[in-house]
Amino acid sequence: MIVVTEDPGVRPKTSVRSGSSAEEALDVQTMVVPERGRWAVEIVVIFADGVVRTRIDTFPTEARAHLSAGLIKHAAERDLRGPLNG
Repeated sequence: MIVVTEDPGVRPKTSVRSGSSAEEALDVQTMVVPERGRWAVEIVVIFADGVVRTRIDTFPTEARAHLSAGLIKHAAERDLRGPLNG
């Protein structure tokens, strides 16, 4: 559920709907994709009721993008519950 304010200059606030599993991520993946001569890093978080894909940043080289993607994935996996490999 998204709560929208009347003032167009104010960013809308978001809230987690009741019964949602938004706090319980099942998996996280990072992707490096070419985009207009640069390399973009995206994170994909999988929940029981959906998937969230977010662009993190772009980098001038593929090596820097892969380095960033690895660090982001490692940090995000620390927050997952349960064993990562089975």
